Amino acid sequence: MPLQNHPIGPVPEETARVARAAFPKSNLYLRIRDELGTIYEDSQFADLFSHTGQPAEAAWRLALVCVLQYLGDLSDRQAADAVRGRMGWKYLLGLELTDPGFVW
Repeated sequence: MPLQNHPIGPVPEETARVARAAFPKSNLYLRIRDELGTIYEDSQFADLFSHTGQPAEAAWRLALVCVLQYLGDLSDRQAADAVRGRMGWKYLLGLELTDPGFVW
């Protein structure tokens, strides 16, 4: 899968609004995004991707999901479900609330 450079934009407005309402004193995921940004950039992973095939997911998001998966001791399926269903993860990953996450 070729790496497409996915720009790291701001957290979507609706995601930020709902996350801040749900966590008025913040939480780990909101603090990571607010204080450290996304930590990774796609260019850090360019050598790991082929130049042919279907475009890959944003490498910086995949790296963050792997870190969160490790921290939570989650299986691949549990991590994919967390991307779909956890507001804090969506905030950290810069996803819309309606984003379906990783489809199996």
